[in-house]
Amino acid sequence: MDNQDIKNRFGIIGNSPLLNRAIDIARQVAPTDISVLIQGESGSGKEVFSHIIHQLSSRKHGQFIAVNCGAIPEGTIDSELFGHEKGSFTGAHEARKGYFEVVDGGTIFLDEVGELPLGTQARLLRVLESGEYIRVGSSKVQKTNVRVIAATNVDVFEAVKKGKFREDLYYRLNTVPLYIPPLRERKEDIYLLFRKFVVDFADKYRTPGIQLTEDAQELLKNYSWPGNVRQLKNIAEQIAVLEKERVVDAKILSQYLPVEASSSLPMAIKDSNKDNFSERDLLYKVLFDMKKDMVDLKKLVVELIQKGFNPGTIEQHSPYINQLYQEVRPNTAALFSEEYNPVQNPTITIHNPNQQNPSSNDYLYDNQDVEEVEEESLSLMDKESDLIKKALKKHKGKRKAAAQELGISERTLYRKIKDLNLD
Repeated sequence: MDNQDIKNRFGIIGNSPLLNRAIDIARQVAPTDISVLIQGESGSGKEVFSHIIHQLSSRKHGQFIAVNCGAIPEGTIDSELFGHEKGSFTGAHEARKGYFEVVDGGTIFLDEVGELPLGTQARLLRVLESGEYIRVGSSKVQKTNVRVIAATNVDVFEAVKKGKFREDLYYRLNTVPLYIPPLRERKEDIYLLFRKFVVDFADKYRTPGIQLTEDAQELLKNYSWPGNVRQLKNIAEQIAVLEKERVVDAKILSQYLPVEASSSLPMAIKDSNKDNFSERDLLYKVLFDMKKDMVDLKKLVVELIQKGFNPGTIEQHSPYINQLYQEVRPNTAALFSEEYNPVQNPTITIHNPNQQNPSSNDYLYDNQDVEEVEEESLSLMDKESDLIKKALKKHKGKRKAAAQELGISERTLYRKIKDLNLD
């Protein structure tokens, strides 16, 4: 079966080289039993590739089950995957088989595997290495023959470096890496997908067909599509159902596309190998950059107080001084350009408060009581730990109230308390 046959069978639209490469890897790895780690952004179609691998393998007649690891609470994930014995925990009124026992001889797809707790990761590693597992509340070792396909939309290697994902499990899962390109990296496929979706929805809702003008096609192609194929399908359905004009131009199409804000926040454009910033992380970054500016400013002031007005100090800090000056008086030329002479054109005057009539050549301060400005920690982990401690202290150890104060779920707070050793 070649790539085109696979596209036809699994409903894949597109001719992007990156997409074709992903299909080719899936086709080649399917007959084997090795583990596959599928990486790609949310909505890019990772689960489709898990079905391709299963259906083209020798296990195609066995069971296939997809498990969203991020949707299962941390306290029950072990029971869901490996089963439990009667009475092993509150509510365990009878023994229950786990997914690895039910799918014996088939394939299990672990979506969002990066969300697994570290303890569950250790159990999963044992299954991958020896096929052995133990039910919760049991001491009996059981065997299973299951092929594991994992998927994640985060950079697992970065999670490994941060201690949030086991390195040995990463290399065990990543025997064959499979990268699914986001929609913005396969622009030639966007219009093909949109056309397929609007035709399907027009048939489903019995509405006239939709046509895009050239400017609308260009807008569709150049939009970033953060939600990838899932978002494109959603937009196509909205237009097919709601739009009265059946010939859609760029002006009409733009009404259905979320506005892409051109943020001035101090964050580099994200690429496929970086973690997504949460909204709170962005706020942290803004605050830390402001604090860093204040530390630099303190250092400059202390150095001026200690050494006085001296060309060496000015030259050393000229980029920072110019930046400050431009922010205050943007229409003024740079302070310390080649033409600037501090004597002939004293734009900044440093006075000595200890003298009644300071001369133009005496800028020295008494530095007897001057203290060194120490660099403050800019670690996100330290700040996050401080905020969690303050929230818990404020609410007298009540974690539910603290989680609400921090704007996170109670489960996330439990995990962070454990990861940061705040117990």
